[in-house]
Amino acid sequence: MIKVENLVKKYGETTALDGISFEIKEGKFFGLLGPNGAGKTTTISILSTILRPDSGTVRIAGFDLQKDPDQCKRNIGVVTQEIALYNKLSAFDNLMFWGGIYDVPKAELKTRISEILSLFGLTERQHDKIEAYSGGMKRRINIASAMLHRPKVLFMDEPTVGVDPQSRNLIFEVLEKLHKEGITIVYTTHYMEEAERFCDQIGIIDKGKIIAEGTLAELKKSGGIKESIAVTFNEISEEVAKKIGTFLDGEFKFTGNTLHYYSNQIKSDLGKLIVLCNDQGADISNIEIQKVNLETIFLSLTGKQLRD
Repeated sequence: MIKVENLVKKYGETTALDGISFEIKEGKFFGLLGPNGAGKTTTISILSTILRPDSGTVRIAGFDLQKDPDQCKRNIGVVTQEIALYNKLSAFDNLMFWGGIYDVPKAELKTRISEILSLFGLTERQHDKIEAYSGGMKRRINIASAMLHRPKVLFMDEPTVGVDPQSRNLIFEVLEKLHKEGITIVYTTHYMEEAERFCDQIGIIDKGKIIAEGTLAELKKSGGIKESIAVTFNEISEEVAKKIGTFLDGEFKFTGNTLHYYSNQIKSDLGKLIVLCNDQGADISNIEIQKVNLETIFLSLTGKQLRD
């Protein structure tokens, strides 16, 4: 459905995208993750025809983005980070306006608006002005406006930032429905739990390059990251830490008063580690099993937290 090859975008001396390539099959939920300034929004802006790349090619639904931008636009819906609504108009009038932009026939548009307002739980508030809406309600209408023409591809750039729990749950329900219906979704987020929950495929971008791509299982395997036991001590001397280290098999490190022990057999190693620490007189204050998840993979690959 989407094929990106050697995409490059520069802003003066700064290279925002440095020859990225990836492919998304029809109906897949693709998560594009990266720290701030990594190139996520630039990528989404190019794919949604807002920006022009300096070089490289993009094909969407079989159409070349450079040669057939209008055909590409007919096949995509775009949910930007910024709310793109008219505050002085009601939710219904906003949706009528955006549906008209997409050339949805008026009679059909009213039916679609009714359906989509119901989907987002906003039927009773449809005639209220947007300025009276909460941030989460505005987000819901913002997403609704991108769905009116029933696009094959939906680009969503951090759609749940700053929303209340009720709105987030409603957005999640809509995402699951769209995914089941076979819509291709390209999604950026700062919330790892969202990416783990929804994404069939994940691309991690940093400094304008795709540094890893695959399913969550594939990323876990390729990252070579082990589960670890983090043992924190009330205090531990350098001498005791060294003694503990001499008895440990495998990889470990001390960070301040915390011992990180990397293991492929957490259950059996946990008991042995506790006994070892007690035998050496180390005063344990906390023990935590650190599973391999998207957060640890991301940190290992980029050296940063997702929100950095």
